[in-house]
Amino acid sequence: MATQKIYAGSALRETRARAGLTQRRFAETLGVSLPYLSQMENNHRPISAGVLLRLAQEFGIDLTTLAAGDAERMVIDMQEALADPLFDSAPPLADLRLAATNAPVLARAFLNLYRAHREGQERLAALDQAIGAAGQNSLTTPWEEVRDFFHYCDNYIDAVDRAAERFAAPDGRRGDPWQMAVAALAAKGIQVRLTELPANSVYRRDGDRLLVNAAAEAPTRLFQLLHLVALERQSDLLDATLDLARFRSQTAREIARLGMANYFAGAALMPYRAFLAAAHEERHDLERLSHLFGASLEQVAHRLSTMQRPGAKGVPFFFVRVDQAGTITKRHSATRLQFARFGGACPLWNVHQAFEQPGRFLRQLAETPDGVRYLLLSRDVSKHAGAFNAPVRRFAIGLGVEVTQAEGMVYADGLDLTKPRAFEPIGISCRICPRRDCHQRSVPPIDRDLRIPQDRHGPLPYEIA
Repeated sequence: MATQKIYAGSALRETRARAGLTQRRFAETLGVSLPYLSQMENNHRPISAGVLLRLAQEFGIDLTTLAAGDAERMVIDMQEALADPLFDSAPPLADLRLAATNAPVLARAFLNLYRAHREGQERLAALDQAIGAAGQNSLTTPWEEVRDFFHYCDNYIDAVDRAAERFAAPDGRRGDPWQMAVAALAAKGIQVRLTELPANSVYRRDGDRLLVNAAAEAPTRLFQLLHLVALERQSDLLDATLDLARFRSQTAREIARLGMANYFAGAALMPYRAFLAAAHEERHDLERLSHLFGASLEQVAHRLSTMQRPGAKGVPFFFVRVDQAGTITKRHSATRLQFARFGGACPLWNVHQAFEQPGRFLRQLAETPDGVRYLLLSRDVSKHAGAFNAPVRRFAIGLGVEVTQAEGMVYADGLDLTKPRAFEPIGISCRICPRRDCHQRSVPPIDRDLRIPQDRHGPLPYEIA
């Protein structure tokens, strides 16, 4: 079988920029000529084996990320977008991969443009009176811009992650995170006090006092305290990271600031090296990890999907959180599976069934149309506010891993991972799913022709050509 050629010009340029090297100095470090480096950075030539080894040795680059990474994500995104009836036909998959690899900036610009088109259509359909409001005509909403930022950096922010680890384990050993957070805030003149607050309120600032709701769940209280530590004690680091991201609007920057503070909180609650070791030791048992680190099941599942530190990566997971309407409210994938961006998620994923069986972990063996097989885990994570009349926020989380990595999970015990028929066929989104015989299909695939049978009736009123 022929070896896959790796074109990763953008990754080369980003590596050189992070190291602060000129093209000439970078070429010398990699042991190639300046013209050869220029050709590789512009995707005119693939990266040679020698250069791959030098990248790993000199810069700690994870070679597996060069072969997948942003390009595969953009291919899925473009495939979804081009399935819209707006386009007569979708380009071949090979062309999409070529565009994502050789012209990633152009591919992102196309996705931004398509997103703007969809937003405009949805606003018109809803007769949104705010269509002319300031900021509504930007190519990407601030929320989506921030979501894409975390998505395309693999949901791992190295500088913030390491700062959180230094805070939580300054001498290599974990301290009491609550006491450390209280002391850190006290150093900024903020006194923490547990008290009774209205339901659904975790904390309230009152001058130099921070009133924390004693009725809130302990993981939630601790997470929010660490979130404030990030805002109060790590503001310079957050600002420097935000400067590098170059968000288009101040609104996006502020949303990202909160997201990075949340990232710091999760990383401080579950420091990288300690959490990675415990995850392997406990075989990724969410309940055990929740107990060991004083975190919620959702916090643990989300943290597992961020273990992407170069040179010390954990098992690659995908993580998703959905509400009762099936809307994806959180998503990240360190696997080959990418989530639908412009349509609903596949209804055959067991994450949708978690609401029917609260308090239980549901397991599922599944296979995507590309032939990749996964072990999926789901559970409801309803959030109670601590009062009878207070509303309950209902969510379900899903965690998945490719079966090649499943032996490291306690949830694989008792399952036959070698039996093909045990894997349920699932997809990404009905709009682009090629499966012809799915009984749960909500809409036909837009890039396929349909036949309307006149002599028989089945689960669907059409057949996919």
